[in-house]
Amino acid sequence: MLGGTEANFWRLCFAALLLAVYAHGFGAGVQSKAFWIFFVSGCIGFGFGDAALFQALPRIGSRLSVLLVLCLSSPIAALLEWMWLGTTLSWREIGCGLLVLAGVAVALAPGRHLETSNHLGAGMLFGLAAAICQALGAVLSRKAFAVAQNAGENIDGVTAAYQRILGGVLLTALLLWIIKARNSPLPGSAAERWRKAWPWVLLNGMSGPALGVSCYQWALKIAPTGIVLPIVAMTPIVIIPFSRYVEGERATMRSLIGGAVAVAGAVLLALARM
Repeated sequence: MLGGTEANFWRLCFAALLLAVYAHGFGAGVQSKAFWIFFVSGCIGFGFGDAALFQALPRIGSRLSVLLVLCLSSPIAALLEWMWLGTTLSWREIGCGLLVLAGVAVALAPGRHLETSNHLGAGMLFGLAAAICQALGAVLSRKAFAVAQNAGENIDGVTAAYQRILGGVLLTALLLWIIKARNSPLPGSAAERWRKAWPWVLLNGMSGPALGVSCYQWALKIAPTGIVLPIVAMTPIVIIPFSRYVEGERATMRSLIGGAVAVAGAVLLALARM
């Protein structure tokens, strides 16, 4: 309705407004030794990462896009955190994490939709770029929490999400300006497009970058990326019924079996952490 970059920009603006109310009213606002690390994390994750994801979505669909981003970002992030911060995982944790990702891959791997796509190559590249950005953004958040803790600061998940989203809004605004300057406007009335799109923009902004990322940041505060991201990778399982409604993709027996495997892996991963 709006184009990927513009939709992404306005959902981030709405989420930033919601997060600002909490961060400045009850949290630390932007007063933190780790602010600039969170800010750069947001530029990479919210900015470049979400821009790439929103370009992948119309090309290869939500199931394959999110599958690429979340499943590839998990091992990439775990490797980056081990190389940079020295965080290690046990073999049980690694095995359970891989079981989750395998279940998600089985459940969400598209068949007919993938074969009939005319933009598979570009969509896959955008999905890979989004996965790398998400992984790097997550590791930077882990580093930011460590810096804040060493400085004696207690940054909560909502405040961390707010500090990150400021970077995302700034970079996405720049990307939107570039795209609008280079491309022709979308066909049809802008007022008519917004009349249809605004409920989706607000719902997306509230559920994804506001509430969802706040929980995501809170998880990264207390657990390594190699634990958090495989759990977050179960997002595509939740997408199955929405894909049925929005894109007409039916859940197959393979999807249900893969979903069960992913849930089992998540349970075993939680038990491995005890």
